[in-house]
Amino acid sequence: MTTYAPADAARRSGFSLDTLRYYEKIGLVRGVRRDAAGRRLYDDADLDWLGVLRCLRDTGMPIAAMRRYAGLALATGPGAVATVPERLALLEAHAEHVASTIELLHQQEHLAEKIEHYRGLVRDADPAPAAAGAAG
Repeated sequence: MTTYAPADAARRSGFSLDTLRYYEKIGLVRGVRRDAAGRRLYDDADLDWLGVLRCLRDTGMPIAAMRRYAGLALATGPGAVATVPERLALLEAHAEHVASTIELLHQQEHLAEKIEHYRGLVRDADPAPAAAGAAG
């Protein structure tokens, strides 16, 4: 099994070392092994999970929702399968939020058109720089 030092895991996941520690502290990352000296050793499964967290964070899921999802997704034992509907509901609600955010961001095109319109008005209203220099 391949293992990664925290710096390698941070680089591969795109998270800082501080974020990895914080995520462990709040329960988003669990069960990271340690070597004989007590240093964290991440494995491929940990990196896969960090990829899930990266996706959730990058798409704007709040930490509280990430913690709820992680609590369900990292559950083990016979009851773990029973959490699938709630995990699905959390992800579907987040996906709807992301879709509405994308829709709002498409308004940027209209905003850019307005900005360009006003820039044109400002350019048309400003006296030519050469004329200002000749008067002085």
